[in-house]
Amino acid sequence: MKLENNLDTDQVRGLVWRLAFPSMLAQFVSVLYSIVDRMYIGNIPDTGALALAGAGVCGPIVTLISSFASWVGVGGAPLMSIRLGQKNERAAYQIVANCFALLAGMAVCIMAAAYLFKDQLLRWFGASQSIFPYADAYLSWYLVGTVFALLSTGMNQFIICQGYAKMGMLSVVIGAVCNIALDPVFIFYFHMGVKGAAVATVISQAASCACVLGFLFGKRPIVPITFGGYRRRIMLQVLMVGLSPFLIIASDSALIIVMNMVIRHYGSTSRGDMLLACNTIVQSFMLMITMPLGGITGGTQTVLGYNYGANRPDRIRKAEKHIVFLGLGFTAVMFLIARYGSGMFVGLFTRDEAYRDISMWAIRVCTLCIVPLAVQYTIVDGFTGMGIAKVAVSLSMFRKLIYFMGMLVLPAVFGVEAVFFAEPVSDGIACISSSLTFLLLSGRILGDGRRL
Repeated sequence: MKLENNLDTDQVRGLVWRLAFPSMLAQFVSVLYSIVDRMYIGNIPDTGALALAGAGVCGPIVTLISSFASWVGVGGAPLMSIRLGQKNERAAYQIVANCFALLAGMAVCIMAAAYLFKDQLLRWFGASQSIFPYADAYLSWYLVGTVFALLSTGMNQFIICQGYAKMGMLSVVIGAVCNIALDPVFIFYFHMGVKGAAVATVISQAASCACVLGFLFGKRPIVPITFGGYRRRIMLQVLMVGLSPFLIIASDSALIIVMNMVIRHYGSTSRGDMLLACNTIVQSFMLMITMPLGGITGGTQTVLGYNYGANRPDRIRKAEKHIVFLGLGFTAVMFLIARYGSGMFVGLFTRDEAYRDISMWAIRVCTLCIVPLAVQYTIVDGFTGMGIAKVAVSLSMFRKLIYFMGMLVLPAVFGVEAVFFAEPVSDGIACISSSLTFLLLSGRILGDGRRL
């Protein structure tokens, strides 16, 4: 059987590009899930602004739930690639089987816990009395699709890491197209409002899940989903390797929650509601940068993991060079769009001039150091792809710590709007610290023959 991408013999540059672009596009398309929801919600007559703020409060919770999919998917996929590089197919089969069982169990537990504490979470994370009904309606319906969300996102990693990047992209595109088509039907035609956006998302996630599982239970993949061979040791190893991407995504959600709480604390009631709605728009734009960037660096992890397992450091170094160049090119383009095209983006969500002006200004502030962020993503995801979780976790958590401190200190000194400067400060410092760490450790990690 001819593979779409041969991780063992294909030229490194072509391999990186063929894996990076479908993964980047898949993540870009997946952003449409939240952006299209928020775009239609923001244009609901009369209640659009409050509904948009309600969806914004739910956003970090939704992302936090999806981070569990990355914990297992991104944790298991590099391990599977390493085992394939070592020609140990039996171990690769076991990893996929254990990850599938782990994701299914997690999904049920998370859904039950989220329903149990839903009201407290929404109020704690910034939902005022006027915003709460919209946030509650959205989240209550969204949680129905928790199993679909986790299985489609988590198991899709095992399609990409086997070299089937186009198939991985297709599964995401199917869900996004369904969401775009169904949103106006449920929101406006059936007059369901904000809960209609959540229903459309659940149906779309179910379509993606069916595509992913249909492929992995079929005959095409090198390592399909099988049953049995469940081992606590394998699950713990997956969770350890996946801890870095989980903490990155989960802490991103936590930081947005903290930002909403800071805005609510330092802003008046009306000003706070306005800034929460604007922050929803800003975070939607940031997702258009960070998720495709993560697609570039995450989708190419399999090249690093496979060649790490095969003990080929020359191919790892070549791959890292091409990955960072792709990341820098993408973030440079997005920096220019933030400067000169943010007005068009904000206009998709609101026609109110006051909301537009604040949102455009905040987008330009948050993207001041977005280009150097590509270096940090490349280094952190590179270490994760080779199974070196401790270094990856340390680097990502250091950036989050700087971001957290900035959000607490800057608004207290300079006013509530200064909270948006925490992003560029943390991005710039993270680039420097990650680069120094890579220069100090890469030679020893690639040269001493250690294995996971």
